[in-house]
Amino acid sequence: MMFRKLTFLALASVLFIACDKNKVTVTDSGLKYQMHDHNEKGKKAKLGDILTMHLLLKVTNPKDSVMNDTYKGGTPLKVVLQPSAFKGSFEEGLAMLAEGDSATFFVSADSLFGKAMQPLPAFVGKGSDLKFTVKLLKVQNKDEFMKAMETHKADQVKTDAKLIADYLAKNKITNAQTTASGLTYIIKKAGSGPLPQKGNVVSVTYTGKLMNGTIFDSTDKNGGQPFQFPVGQGQVVPGWDEGLLLLSKGTVATLILPSGLAYGTQSPAATIPEDAILVFDIEMKDFKKQ
Repeated sequence: MMFRKLTFLALASVLFIACDKNKVTVTDSGLKYQMHDHNEKGKKAKLGDILTMHLLLKVTNPKDSVMNDTYKGGTPLKVVLQPSAFKGSFEEGLAMLAEGDSATFFVSADSLFGKAMQPLPAFVGKGSDLKFTVKLLKVQNKDEFMKAMETHKADQVKTDAKLIADYLAKNKITNAQTTASGLTYIIKKAGSGPLPQKGNVVSVTYTGKLMNGTIFDSTDKNGGQPFQFPVGQGQVVPGWDEGLLLLSKGTVATLILPSGLAYGTQSPAATIPEDAILVFDIEMKDFKKQ
């Protein structure tokens, strides 16, 4: 009987803790939140700090429609902690957190979009809340962040070089060439004539893939028309600006971009993981002066 009483009390304690984690608290400013995990001794976020976090963003009307999910994409979000833009803002919630904490904040959609002087999107109902569920992974000041990025970048260069070498060996590619920057290119069909110059408007068709073959973008997905832009002007990822200057008209080639010449840690979409090496099959259709 005593054992049963202790078991019951232990179970009741666990249930209490679980319920307490789901308790909605309201700050003096009106911000509603649930604190799921909190470390009183953890490193607190301060204004100007760079926060690395996972974020699940939903709108409560329609019920829990997902707007963003970094867990699904696998790439954490990095933001600079700014002062609160209005009472009950998401920034106010972030300032409550310490490294390792997780919480959900309910922010008025009307206030958020109103402060930004933007109309509510069609999928966000008037009077609804935006539901920010956050897991704060890391808190760094600017110096700590820059030092960590430099170390990561140096390590990633070595990692990418090995991965690309393994990829070439696995696919029995023997005619690849690599530039000083780490860009690898394979000429599959040589074109003719001069090479494009910086500032020329190039016209290309392409298919972008991850190293596992997953296609994330292509001209076929965008209507089939060649993509045109001035090369060497920073309008595309660095690997494209460098690689396309090596392709004469009519050339068919594959460009393999190490992550530092692609998107690095700043993934533009859930389909492209952080630090992804990108493989582009490209045909140089034409180029001309602006």
